[in-house]
Amino acid sequence: MFEFLTYKVQKHTLKSKKTEPSQKKRRKKMSEQTPISDPYAYLNMVKNPDGSITRLPSNRPCTAATPDPSPQNPAVSKDLPVNHSKSTWLRLYVPTSAVTDGVVSSQKLPVVVYYHGGGFVMCSVDFLCFHEFCSEMARDLNAIVVSPSYRLAPEHRLPAAYEDGTEALEWIKKSDDEWIKSHADLSNVFLMGTSAGGNLAYNVGLRSADSVSDLSPLQIRGLILHHPFFGAKERCGSEIRLENDQICPPVVTDVMWDLSLPVGVDRDHEYSNPTVGDGSENLEKIGRLGWKVMVIGGELDPMVDWQRDVAKLMKKKRVEVVEQFNGDDGHGAEIMDPSKRKALFVSIGSFVSSSSAP
Repeated sequence: MFEFLTYKVQKHTLKSKKTEPSQKKRRKKMSEQTPISDPYAYLNMVKNPDGSITRLPSNRPCTAATPDPSPQNPAVSKDLPVNHSKSTWLRLYVPTSAVTDGVVSSQKLPVVVYYHGGGFVMCSVDFLCFHEFCSEMARDLNAIVVSPSYRLAPEHRLPAAYEDGTEALEWIKKSDDEWIKSHADLSNVFLMGTSAGGNLAYNVGLRSADSVSDLSPLQIRGLILHHPFFGAKERCGSEIRLENDQICPPVVTDVMWDLSLPVGVDRDHEYSNPTVGDGSENLEKIGRLGWKVMVIGGELDPMVDWQRDVAKLMKKKRVEVVEQFNGDDGHGAEIMDPSKRKALFVSIGSFVSSSSAP
C-alpha cells in the first residue's frame, strides 16, 4: 500500500518542523479522518465475482538496478534470477564504497536479506521506495543487502511467500555470483522485512531454525522485524483506536489477510497471529540458537499492539529481543519518509554489530 502515499509524505516532509503538528494534535487529526469506504479501490484493485482480483494500472514508480559505481549511487545493484519456473528473482546491493575504482576490499560484509512489504498482495522489489531504502541501508550499514521477490496472493496464497523467502536463502548459500563471493560474510546473515516482509522474515526465520545445518555455510544471526504485519480475528486496542488510519487502516488489512491466508482459515491462523496456541515451538529453537530479534514499530500504526504482543511472546520463549517503538511514526514510516532512515539505520547497525559473530 506504500506507493499510494509516498508522494504525499514526501511533500509533508518539506514543511518546516515549526509547522508540524504535535503528536497529540496528530492523534486528534487521525481520529477525525474519513473511514476508507472501499478497501479494494484503496489498493487499486477490483474484486471479481469468482473471488479473484484485477490489479489496475497505476503510476507507482519503479526503477532499474544501479550497476554504475558512481558517487550518486549509495550502492551498486543488479537483478538476478532465483527460480525461473516461479518467476522469482532478487536485487543484490553492495555499498558503492566497497567497489569504487575496482578495488575489492578484503573485508567481508554482513548480509541483510530484506523482504519488501505490500500485504502479500502487492508491491515489488523494484519499487522506487524499496530500492532507495535498500541502497541507503547497504551504504549506512556497510552491508550486502539481498532483496528477494516472492509470489503474491491471492494467485499464490501463503505459505507460497514463505517458501520463496526460504528458497532465496538457498540461492545465497549456493551462489557463485562474484559480488557474493567477494564481499559477503555468510556467517553473519540477518533476515529483515517491512510490514508483510517483516511477517515473512519472522516465518522464514522459524522455518530456518529447523534446518540450520542444511543452510551451512550461511548462518543466521538475527531477525529485524520492521513494522511487521500481524493481526487476529479480534481487533486489538491500537486497531480500534486507529481504525480510520489512512496509511494502513484495519479495513484494508482485513482484505489483505482474506486474500493471502489459506482458503478456509480465519485470522487466528499462526501465519497472521503468532500468539495462538502459546506460540511456535520453533521460537524456543531460535532462543537456543542465540539469534537476536529486533522489533521496530510506531505508536501511530494500528498494528503496534500486535507487534508488542509478538515481542512479549518471544521474550517468554527466551529469545533476546530489542524493541524500538517510535511515538510519532505510522506504519512503514521510514519507507515513505527518507528523512527518518538515517536514525533507523544507526539503530539497526548497532543491533547487527552486537549480534554478529566474533
